[in-house]
Amino acid sequence: MSTETLFDLSFYLAAPFWALMILTPTWSVTRRVAASPLIVLPTLAVNLVLLVPLIADFWPVVTRPSLAGLQTLVASPAALAAFWAQIIAWDLFLGRWMYLDSRRRGVHPLLMAPIMVLTILLSPIGLPIYLLARLPYPEKPGASPESSAVQARTMA
Repeated sequence: MSTETLFDLSFYLAAPFWALMILTPTWSVTRRVAASPLIVLPTLAVNLVLLVPLIADFWPVVTRPSLAGLQTLVASPAALAAFWAQIIAWDLFLGRWMYLDSRRRGVHPLLMAPIMVLTILLSPIGLPIYLLARLPYPEKPGASPESSAVQARTMA
């Protein structure tokens, strides 16, 4: 499979989960799917397919980071695609947490939708905006992450 195909695939594998959380946030299936942190595994699999052949190139950059080393590494399309897949997986993991937290707090889906889209595009901006937006919504009693996950599994 080509590097460009894997680059594209990393987003296409995450997109259905984002669509569920943004377009159907109150659907019981969405909560059940998002309750699992495993939703990031398909994108991480793409990351590993790209990363494993380049591990000897990545290792010095991640163990002794330098801007010059990173610039040299990302000059490789496969290395840059591996970084992209990692970013997509991280953004999805973060978006999943935001979705679950917002549902526990009762944040309205119409407020969450643009924040979630912003998180897909620029998570370092989306996260602080969400952290501010959630302030007026205290967590509901008995709505711990564990009870939400159990409740989501029993809603089937």
